Amino acid sequence: MIKTHSMIMEQLSEYKNPKTKLGRLVKEGIYTPIIRGIYETNPKIPGYLLAGSIYGPSYLSFEFALSYYGIIPEAVHVYTSATFDKKKKRMYDTSFGSFIYRDVPAKVYPMGITLETEGDYTFQIATKEKALCDKLYSMKVASNQKELRVMIVDDLRIDIDEIRNFDENIMKDIAKAYHSTNVSLLYKIYKREIKKL
Repeated sequence: MIKTHSMIMEQLSEYKNPKTKLGRLVKEGIYTPIIRGIYETNPKIPGYLLAGSIYGPSYLSFEFALSYYGIIPEAVHVYTSATFDKKKKRMYDTSFGSFIYRDVPAKVYPMGITLETEGDYTFQIATKEKALCDKLYSMKVASNQKELRVMIVDDLRIDIDEIRNFDENIMKDIAKAYHSTNVSLLYKIYKREIKKL
């Protein structure tokens, strides 16, 4: 369970020196520091369950979400999340793994996010459609559909069949709001692909 420094200090308030007691509890493995001021009681918890608590508001997206859904073949060992209006990319290296946070446009930020529960933890993650749109937004701009298709198939190693299974309403709404050349091209590719079904 995630605990803030102030929560722990309150719990240890009966001790003469709560900070010293916390230091001992950390040494004993009762609390594992995540970043300054935030601790976790389970040192073996998967990092993605902590991503939203490290920096926010944020939701898991980009490569991590694409891997989570099995859309890209590679296992991703960095927890990538989307933020908005932060202006620059943030990176945190912790004992739970590496975390990267990067902006998406504020208008599209709240779209295509689901809330997942795992045990006592909840986390926000992009839908597969949104995760791909976020990833393409962060890549170099393609000049046409053919070039974007190469980026999807060769660079990201995504099977085009995966795109055919996307939700049309989510794709349409995100493409309309994103104002991104790559996302607009993706929607055109998607429209062409579903006509083949």
